[in-house]
Amino acid sequence: MLIQELTRQASLDLLARTHLGRLACTQGVRPYVVPVYFADNNGYLYSFSTVGQKIEWMRTNPLVCVEVDEVVNPEQWVSVIVFGRYEELPDTPEWQGTRTVAYTLLKRNAVWWEPAYVKTILHGTQRPLVPVFYRIHCLQMTGHRATPEPVTPANAKLSMTDSGEEGRLQNLLRQVRGSLLAPHLRR
Repeated sequence: MLIQELTRQASLDLLARTHLGRLACTQGVRPYVVPVYFADNNGYLYSFSTVGQKIEWMRTNPLVCVEVDEVVNPEQWVSVIVFGRYEELPDTPEWQGTRTVAYTLLKRNAVWWEPAYVKTILHGTQRPLVPVFYRIHCLQMTGHRATPEPVTPANAKLSMTDSGEEGRLQNLLRQVRGSLLAPHLRR
């Protein structure tokens, strides 16, 4: 398997086509990760929830991260992590335009309101369904892609012109792996 860093544009493309991610927030030293639906737009991830643990924690500590991925198999996947800041979009006249943007973007996905707005009973009490629109201001982003490593026959010799620097490096890595595994195979 070969893991490569994504370009900024490839990371943005994944955010644009993916609408389910995992939001991580913290309270003190305790992390909390939950699935969220989101819509990406101009450096923000827009989302929706009701008041609960994640909203309370993000109100206390607005520094969060969101992870999204597409997995084909263990050797073929792409993943992006966005580090950002939580911004609540209150139901006030000055935020109405931003809330409208959030709603317009989110409603493009048929289940944008799940799981945030479903009946939830916690500790024997039904949670109040007070809607909270929010956005994550994307401050930093990192992305990686895994692809199967091309297979070169063990007896093939790579010349300077066959695969260039990358081919020689891959050949060297296979030789190192082979020498590291060889003692274990003799047992």
